[in-house]
Amino acid sequence: MKTAAIVNPRAAGGKAAAKWPTLVEKLGQVEAVFTQRPGHAEDIARELLDQGFTRILAVGGDGTISETVNGFFRRGAPINPVAELGLLPMGTGGDFQRTACIRDLNEAVRAIAAGKTQTIDVARIAFERHTGGRAERYFINLASFGMGGEVALRAKNFLSSASGKAAFLYATVDVFFRYRPKTVELSLDGAPVTTHTILNIAIGNGRYHGGGMHVCPRAKLDDGLLEVTIIDSLGMLMLAKDLPVLYSENVYKHPKAHHAQARRIAAKSNETVAIEIDGEALGTLPLEAEVVPQALRLIVP
Repeated sequence: MKTAAIVNPRAAGGKAAAKWPTLVEKLGQVEAVFTQRPGHAEDIARELLDQGFTRILAVGGDGTISETVNGFFRRGAPINPVAELGLLPMGTGGDFQRTACIRDLNEAVRAIAAGKTQTIDVARIAFERHTGGRAERYFINLASFGMGGEVALRAKNFLSSASGKAAFLYATVDVFFRYRPKTVELSLDGAPVTTHTILNIAIGNGRYHGGGMHVCPRAKLDDGLLEVTIIDSLGMLMLAKDLPVLYSENVYKHPKAHHAQARRIAAKSNETVAIEIDGEALGTLPLEAEVVPQALRLIVP
């Protein structure tokens, strides 16, 4: 297959750029393009697909993967429905690679060599930009709003280059002392609106966010559904005590956590409620999200 790699040279504190020459030796004939700015991977992926490349490798973290996925689409449709996405995870959070069952870089290289693919869903989401006006994009992993959105705003900190999980935990503690519960209106698959006072709501195609928080443990990449995890507001003492449970696959055992599935989700609020999409703080409510079934071919172990 005609293969190209989109390399984020800043991923993992510059380790992606340093390791790339060694990876090329293992991957064989691959054309590499290095990103130069935020959002660049999306533009590169679209250009490569227009040039006839049928296998695109995302070399970097969750942000690079998400940008690359967005480059697979134009005007609401795949540019090439048979094109494949491969992952060479070299970020610090590694949330989507957990759902994709890619344990490390060596396993990712072996998966690309073997060439097995799984056709998976993605999600399309519309939201309000921080600067005003509506925006739309795709996400492959997870979006959340409430405390998750506030944490994403603060997650680019002095720990980011060393450990995505540590950076998110630091941001979580920072937000913990200033976050106030938000009241939101939620509708699933067009059902009547319900009102919730929330700590956080997550919409998952994948299972993890925040550097390993298992927030949507029942999500599947190919079931045509989005997982919805609603965590009601809880006091500071309960949050501090129960954070390990809320960070684990046992989240639904917590009395303040609720589980649903839907193909379409709408949410709005009279307050400013921040959203994170695939780990990036991109905007605020209102949002509309919907699953796009069987939209992308992913190389898997």
